Amino acid sequence: MSATTAPRRTRSDRTRPGLDLLRKALRHGLVVGGGAIVLLLGVVAVFGATLAPYDPVAMDFTARFAPPSWAHPFGTDDFGRDLFSRVLHGAAVSFQVAFIAVGISGVAGVSLGLFAGYLGGWIDEAIMRAMDVLFAFPAVLLAITVMAVLGRGVENAMIAIAIVYMPIFARVTRGAVISVRDREYVTAARALGTGHARIMLAHVLPNAAGPILVQTSLSLAFAILAEAALSFFGLGTQPPDPSWGRMLAEGRAFLGQAPWMGIFPGLAIMAAVLGFNLLGDGLRDVLDPRWRRR
Repeated sequence: MSATTAPRRTRSDRTRPGLDLLRKALRHGLVVGGGAIVLLLGVVAVFGATLAPYDPVAMDFTARFAPPSWAHPFGTDDFGRDLFSRVLHGAAVSFQVAFIAVGISGVAGVSLGLFAGYLGGWIDEAIMRAMDVLFAFPAVLLAITVMAVLGRGVENAMIAIAIVYMPIFARVTRGAVISVRDREYVTAARALGTGHARIMLAHVLPNAAGPILVQTSLSLAFAILAEAALSFFGLGTQPPDPSWGRMLAEGRAFLGQAPWMGIFPGLAIMAAVLGFNLLGDGLRDVLDPRWRRR
């Protein structure tokens, strides 16, 4: 009787789960729709300076409050500045602040959550109680408080937003890590003498990445809102630099005379937030094992 051997797994077999997940994501309406919006706005943010027909800070008092037209698709403001050019440049500011702030908060929060969830004990207790202190404050109020200490400006706005969203990443990561830290492959790695750092980075974190990825997309949406709110209150982007939130503040006094001053930056904010939210909801569905089975 001849012995049979198990078929050897090829490289394509090992990478197929990732390809299947990508195909499911590309077939999911929320992922495609949200990704398309985010991609379009990302292109605008990167190439806005090239696409803008006018200097966003150039004033033309002969064209004050000009309504939308072929010359000025979004109209002009109280200084005669082209709103279309200002909205395009504002995309770069909003996306830069959002991605840098979420990047900082993500690295810090994921690291804290990874240590807390994997090590447990007093380390978990100390880290999460510190995060609870930050959670005790409403997000916008905490950001304004940080800005009051650091001062106005885009750079300080990034720091403030990063501090606000750091505990969210820490909690999400901790919960995901706790759900996988006692799995068989983690236990086997410990039995083989693998160091804690390698286990956390090579075994625990990759298998807890799904919720973190979803939270990143949702945090980008809220970071854009937070930047707009801080600029609206005069704490973020300073004049004459264009920012969607700053443009809303400038157009508030002229809603009856020139409503387009607030409509178009408001629509830009809504589109960005909608895109990231749709993408996050779609990714949550795709990464959910129950949805994958269906």
